[in-house]
Amino acid sequence: MLKVSVFYPTGKSTTFDMGYYLNRHIPMVRRLLGSSLKGASVEQGISGMQPGSPAIYVAMGHLLFESLADFQSRFGAHAKAIVGDVPNYTNSDPIIQISEVKL
Repeated sequence: MLKVSVFYPTGKSTTFDMGYYLNRHIPMVRRLLGSSLKGASVEQGISGMQPGSPAIYVAMGHLLFESLADFQSRFGAHAKAIVGDVPNYTNSDPIIQISEVKL
């Protein structure tokens, strides 16, 4: 199983519209990626390790695929629309990590 994680770093002037992300962006991603997308989850950062410290990431999105080939073929065809939607919900520069799920 392959996991594509999108991390949105918190910054001094970071904005993030969680309503838009949950109700418009993620449904669009699901529609575009179709059956190759095996699962999706969204997390909202609330704190760092120390009490009262800010979360490192304002939000994180995770997408599951059977393989790297599945992700690359499906995402590649729709990358422009998916990435082009980012300014509609945040001014944070996303960090992408692709991982192999082991457990």
